[in-house]
Amino acid sequence: MFIKPDYNLKNVYEINFEELKKQGIKCLMFDLDSTLMISKSGKFMQETLNWFKTFENDFKTAIISNNKNPKYIENANKIAPCKVIGYANKPNPKVMKEYLSSIKVNPNEAVMIGDRPLTDILAGKLLGCKTILVGSINPNENIQTRFIRALERSTIRS
Repeated sequence: MFIKPDYNLKNVYEINFEELKKQGIKCLMFDLDSTLMISKSGKFMQETLNWFKTFENDFKTAIISNNKNPKYIENANKIAPCKVIGYANKPNPKVMKEYLSSIKVNPNEAVMIGDRPLTDILAGKLLGCKTILVGSINPNENIQTRFIRALERSTIRS
């Protein structure tokens, strides 16, 4: 199976928000670990928090995570610049669909942004929204994570 994200970027900082607005995008859904924060760190880099300020008034925004640790999700909600939803079970798009319904946004007006083709991007494709695959926010990931990431990315088409 091959998955083709709508955009394939080095990291989240390369997202062109003006282009997304022109395409009618009203909602940004982000993955959490490795997309917006270093995996399992439980904190955002200041650069990421500052970056959020550049678009937060233009889009409805949420973080949709597969993380099932209630304390981790609770802490993320306290420090995140937007709502954090855990237990997403991606690639199942059910949680994303429920979130979009709650804010009255159609899937074709949303984008799913994440670092994993087989969870984040596949969930977005199954939902019917645009997708942006990004590299990890942590350039110093361990060798096992880099190997798994490279293997998983072999399922995408440019």
